[in-house]
Amino acid sequence: MKYLGIDFGIKRVGLAVSDETGKMVFPLKTIHRSTRENLFLELLNIVEQKGIEAIVLGLPLRPDGEKSLTCRQAENFMHSLGRRTSLPIYTVNEAYTSLEAEDILSRQDVKGERQKESLDQAAAMIILESFLECIPYERGLK
Repeated sequence: MKYLGIDFGIKRVGLAVSDETGKMVFPLKTIHRSTRENLFLELLNIVEQKGIEAIVLGLPLRPDGEKSLTCRQAENFMHSLGRRTSLPIYTVNEAYTSLEAEDILSRQDVKGERQKESLDQAAAMIILESFLECIPYERGLK
């Protein structure tokens, strides 16, 4: 099954995609938001072009489990996306994925503008990887 991972942001939306087996994850792109409708059009085009079968969206919950403003905005985005596609949309807690992504990119000596452009995609990869790691456990395969 091929998944699309989304790191939702007000200004930028990072995307990552899995291979057909759901075992490998790759950065896809960062969408710089202009309008809400353009964002959904671009996402739906990617879903169609890449043969996506399910979507995984990161929700930034606070450490105490409470929903932040960004989390509520991501949930609104998820509901709007759900009205535009019949694909299943899964969520994972993405707290600290941007910090983790920044650390990974720094260790790879990616800096400046290149890091800024790659950060959201790297966070989307972490979101998608964390979701895919849980699937075998849910199915009793490990």
